[in-house]
Amino acid sequence: MKITKFAHSCLLIESENDVTLFDPGAMSYAAKLLDIQNMPRLDRIIITHSHADHFSEDFVGELVAKFPDVRIITTPEVVAALQEKGITAQSTPDDTVELFEAAHESMAPLALLPMAQNIGVHFMGKLSHPGDSHHFSATKEILALPVDAPWGSTIEAVWLADELKPKFIIPIHDWMWNEQWKHDTYERLEGYFKSQGITFLKMVDGQPTEL
Repeated sequence: MKITKFAHSCLLIESENDVTLFDPGAMSYAAKLLDIQNMPRLDRIIITHSHADHFSEDFVGELVAKFPDVRIITTPEVVAALQEKGITAQSTPDDTVELFEAAHESMAPLALLPMAQNIGVHFMGKLSHPGDSHHFSATKEILALPVDAPWGSTIEAVWLADELKPKFIIPIHDWMWNEQWKHDTYERLEGYFKSQGITFLKMVDGQPTEL
């Protein structure tokens, strides 16, 4: 399995017989790291919820224009939004996807964004992506872990990973960190999780990692 992060929570998962993109959001679209026109294949897009940092209509539109038969799995809210654009999506899983309960974390009292339906996804029995949630009870061996957010903290993310004990952690939801802070925090997280027998992957946007 080859995993490439394209900023924030957007992950491209490539295996011998499947290519899937998670959460093509506005930050990832603006970063212009994913060369859509030169992508040879895309089987599936998974969108965990409707907030713009996870779901960019422009990004999805370009992907669908290049790959008109791509399957999109998402929440009913996003299905409806895409239908208005003439794009077909579904809220039911397929044989590579297992959905799990992972409600979007509260942003009260600031209400920075409207609450959104949020899905957690176990993918290919190997990777778990929870969208914007720190409240779920199980993970596969690879955990895409939201490490910072208006609704949660890095320390809360560490406590969650300590409890769930994945073999590997891919940090997501960190677009708001500048490069120096990201580097220093990744170093600290790598060292801490190594002491817990967990491999923290210091992802570099646009550079694939093989697992």
